[in-house]
Parts: sequence; structure tokens; C-alpha cells
Amino acid sequence: MSFAALAGFSGGLLVASLLLTGVVLRYLRHKAILDMPNHRSSHAVPTPRGGGLAVTPLLLLMVAVVTFWFGAGPGSAIWPRWLMLAAAIGLAGICWMDDRHDLSARLRFGFQFIAVICGVTALDGPVLQGVVPLWLDHVLVVLAWVWFVNLFNFMDGIDGISGVEAGSIGAGVFTVSLLAFTPAFVDLGVIGLGMTAIMLGFLIWNWHPAKLFLGDVGSIPLGYVLGWLLLELASRGAWLPALVFPAYYLFDATYTLVRRALRGEKIWQAHRQHAYQLATGRGMSHARVSFLILLANIALITVVFVPLPLVISGAIGRLVLAAIIVLLLVGILRFWPVAGGQDPTGK
Repeated sequence: MSFAALAGFSGGLLVASLLLTGVVLRYLRHKAILDMPNHRSSHAVPTPRGGGLAVTPLLLLMVAVVTFWFGAGPGSAIWPRWLMLAAAIGLAGICWMDDRHDLSARLRFGFQFIAVICGVTALDGPVLQGVVPLWLDHVLVVLAWVWFVNLFNFMDGIDGISGVEAGSIGAGVFTVSLLAFTPAFVDLGVIGLGMTAIMLGFLIWNWHPAKLFLGDVGSIPLGYVLGWLLLELASRGAWLPALVFPAYYLFDATYTLVRRALRGEKIWQAHRQHAYQLATGRGMSHARVSFLILLANIALITVVFVPLPLVISGAIGRLVLAAIIVLLLVGILRFWPVAGGQDPTGK
């Protein structure tokens, strides 16, 4: 595609996301579908929940159109991609029911595993590049993908954060396709660009103070599609960007979960112990936290591509730099003093 075509494609998606989210917001207000604040919430007033009714259909339609135009990737059959998208639609339906009626955790996880197992068929090849037997590769991918879907949902706790994260990952994948100088990543790059445009349109409504939230109907299908996009990137050989781009979300969610488990806490219950939650609890604004995450994500994308001194230019060196960026961000969010702030732990 030419740059003019890419500009028209992304611009159209941004406008469509902006307008469709506005329509959904009016519907949610009319139906009084609200997220009511409680002691674990990061918002103080009832806010419409269900912005995913705009984001999710537009995202899945975009992936379907790109798949129809480019195919399913080098040497891949196209029907598994359609199966993955069908599973995403089913997952979105279950999530909307959960937003309205609070379904059981067993039912939710069951549908997530079914969707992910369907999605594994759409991957271009083994994600671990033959390091382990294919059956073990599939098992590990299923577990990692389900975890990514849930961690993305866990991290969707303040205004702007999920739009920033998904948009950043999309931009990173688009950069991979630009700099790879091979057609192997073209379809993924266009999907990444489309995802960034859609999230920008949503962020106009979701930036602090947010007029609406994604809800599970948005965050879980979005995490599902992002998980597929990153795993597909790795299966085509670009495992380093697939690991680095979501590094902050991966670390904050996993580190917090492990800490809670070691303390004997119920890890499936809502809480306010993620780094970004501690920051807002001390008085840092949602906008500042999301902006700091955006800056860190830009740095992570840069680490993957920018020329580095020979001593750190290899994959291990870049991973070390990415880890330093993430730890610096987490340290700022957890411990940086905020004027007039209050430590939510009471210490």
C-alpha cells in the first residue's frame, strides 16, 4: 500500500472510532449502563461502561478487511484467521453479558480458553521457533495468551491507559513492517496501524476525565487480538519486538500477581496494588500516569530499532535496556513523591 492509502485507511478508522464511540456513549447513557465507583475504583463518579461496543466491532472488521486484502500471511491457510475472528466475536458477546450480568469466573475462563485454542490455529508457525516440540509450543502459547488477555483486562484501571498501551503496540508492529524490508510483515503492520488509529479515536473520549470506559466487552477482546498480533509477530521470527513492546504491562501485572499470591491473597479479586494504581492513589493524575506509560512505550519501541553500541546491540543487550526502562517506570509510579498526594497503603 502507498503512504497515501495508509493515511486514508488510518484516518478513516480514526474518524469512525471517534464517531462510533460517541454513538455508543449516548446509548450507554440512555440505558444507564454505568460503572459505579467503589473503594477499589480509580474514578469518583458513575461513568458509562461499554465503550468496547464501538472499539471491538471496528477492530474485528478492520482485521477481517486486512485479511481479505492481504491473505493470512506467508504460506498460511486463510480459514484459521476467520476462525480466530469468529472466536473473538463470541468472546466479545460473552464479555458483554458479563458486563451486564456478572457471569461466573469459570464460564468466562472457559470461553477464553476456547477462543485462544481456536486462535492458535491462526498462527503462522511455532512461536518458540522450534526450541520445544510443537505440542509443547502450543500448550505454552495457550497459557501465555490466556494470561495476556486477563492481564490486559487487569491493567485497564485508569483513564487512557488501555488506549495508550494498545495504540503503542500497534504503532510498534507497524514500525516492524516498515523497517523489515520484507513483505512477510506487511499485513501485520497494516493491522497495527489500524489498531493505533482506532485507539486514538477512542482515547479522545477516554482521556482523563474519561467520558466512558471500555468495559470487559472492550478490554478482553482487545487483549485477545493484541495477544494474537504479538504471537503472530513472534511466529514469523520477530520475537524480540513481540516481547519488548508489551513489557510494562507484562511486568506490572505479573509482578503484582506473584506478590499477592505469596502473601496468600485471592489473586482473582479486584485490588489497587498495580504500580499505576499506587501512583494515582498518591495523587498523580490519570493523564500523567498514562503519559508516562506512553513515553516508556516509545522508549521500548526505540530500543528495538535504534542502532546501539556494539556491546549492547544484540538481543540480550536490548532486552536488558528494555528491562531498565520498565523498572524505571515502575519505580517512578510506585515511589516518586507527588505533591499533596496520599499513599493508598496508608504507610
